[in-house]
Amino acid sequence: MTALLQMEGVRKTYATGAIEVEALRGVDLAIDEGDFVAIVGPSGSGKSTLMHIIGCLDVPTAGRYALGGEDVSHMSEAQLADVRNRRIGFVFQQFNLLTSMTAQRNVELPLMYAGISRADRAERAREALERVGLGDRVHHRPGELSGGQQQRVSVARALVTNPTVILADEPTGNLDSVSTRDVLALFHELHAAGRTIVLITHEAEVAAEAHRVVRIIDGLLTEDEPEQVAS
Repeated sequence: MTALLQMEGVRKTYATGAIEVEALRGVDLAIDEGDFVAIVGPSGSGKSTLMHIIGCLDVPTAGRYALGGEDVSHMSEAQLADVRNRRIGFVFQQFNLLTSMTAQRNVELPLMYAGISRADRAERAREALERVGLGDRVHHRPGELSGGQQQRVSVARALVTNPTVILADEPTGNLDSVSTRDVLALFHELHAAGRTIVLITHEAEVAAEAHRVVRIIDGLLTEDEPEQVAS
């Protein structure tokens, strides 16, 4: 069976003048449909570079990366943008919500770029907000929502295009402990419903919520193990 996300010998080198830095040094990684995977590593480990390649925000210097059976290793910027819009739902640490727009309008944004009609956008955005428990907050702006609620809006925005993968980059980094538990519980609900989730974090406690943990250090995957689910 072909993995949903497949990396083979992925390398990424950055050049600054005459100096080259190898951020990824031959990464092999397979993630199947329905997996809940955490990628964890310290600052400078290559974690962010790996996230950028998984999210089609960058391409490898060498090696192969296929997403949903589609080789994205050498795509142009325009092709990568199309793949991102079709296949990846992003959840960021900073929420990245437009403060002048309501929750519903923020969730509609990816559908606007996809050319979906206004009526369909509104219906799908409301459904996504209902899904994350914010059906009564559709007309609230970010400033009227708690940090945890803003992140739920961000998750709804990631869901609204029905993506292949939800890619969450340090999604609890700006949240208090209560909001962190709420957002992680939401990820568990989405995973139980069959969603594929890739969670990027430097926090071991957050990584432990995933069903599988991949550890990266110095541009190499050093550990790939299933987490033991507490009884």
